[in-house]
Amino acid sequence: MKKNKLWIRLGIVILSLLLILDIGAGYFFYNLAIDRNVKEFLIGNADLEVSAEAMDVFIDGDWRSWAANQDFEQWEMESYDGLNLQGYYLEADAPTNKTVVFAHGYLGSARDMALFGQYYYEELGYNMFTADLRGHGQSEGDYIGFGWHDRLDYLGWINRIIEELGPKTEIVLHGVSMGAATVLMTSGEELPSNVKAVVADSPYTNVADLFGYQLERMFHLPKVPIIPTTGLVTKFKAGYTLKEASALDQVKKATVPILYIHGSEDAFVPAEMAKELYENTASDAELLLVDGASHGESIVIAHDTYVKKLSQFLTKYVVD
Repeated sequence: MKKNKLWIRLGIVILSLLLILDIGAGYFFYNLAIDRNVKEFLIGNADLEVSAEAMDVFIDGDWRSWAANQDFEQWEMESYDGLNLQGYYLEADAPTNKTVVFAHGYLGSARDMALFGQYYYEELGYNMFTADLRGHGQSEGDYIGFGWHDRLDYLGWINRIIEELGPKTEIVLHGVSMGAATVLMTSGEELPSNVKAVVADSPYTNVADLFGYQLERMFHLPKVPIIPTTGLVTKFKAGYTLKEASALDQVKKATVPILYIHGSEDAFVPAEMAKELYENTASDAELLLVDGASHGESIVIAHDTYVKKLSQFLTKYVVD
């Protein structure tokens, strides 16, 4: 009897320690990935390495000077939960009903999307709107929403754009990486008919899948029980779980056409996620896989292919 009690006590102690470690891991990974702070763990990450050609464009491309020389109007909006959000609007040179609404990637900012916006503005003649997502840039927020709460913010921006530009406004949503997930999550909501198309460059299926993939790849740790526990911590601190933040569930409800673009050699967000999203999209959908491209660099290393596909897709659904 004494031995049995000893083993029971020992088992309880071990389970308690494992529970404490698991909870600690949940808080650790929340602070690492979701809390608004400096993300040093991404410095030197091999999965984020891009070609020298892409790096030159990202750092020194003429799109940066183009953006700096544009007279963007600064817009403000209060989110549904009381955050002050910042957006930036640029009217096209010639009058148009076409407006592109951009969503940037993880740790990025609104101005990053000028890399794509310059083409929309100069070649396609669109008005351009780009915003700092919550927890980024000049927008408030002490956590990163990974697209889930951001989808509601974008509904607000869409309504604001229609109010400002009029009921004939035709809107295209275009996002990259986390921004791609954001516009896909937005696509599953009840959208005004003004939203004509969505472009998702390098999206993930849901945050739980993304974190699980990165946890195994970067830290060589199992998904269970760390991902469920991190999801609970995220629910407690940020108001959403990793599993519910799902672009995959949202595109199953989408009614707006979606163009998926993904690099075949993307090791940070694998191309299989874009394929799964494409195969489960309820609306009209197209998929462009760019051979040899890593995360988010398709626009550079296959520029002509990228913009040709983009233009063909938009011509089907956006009529000025």
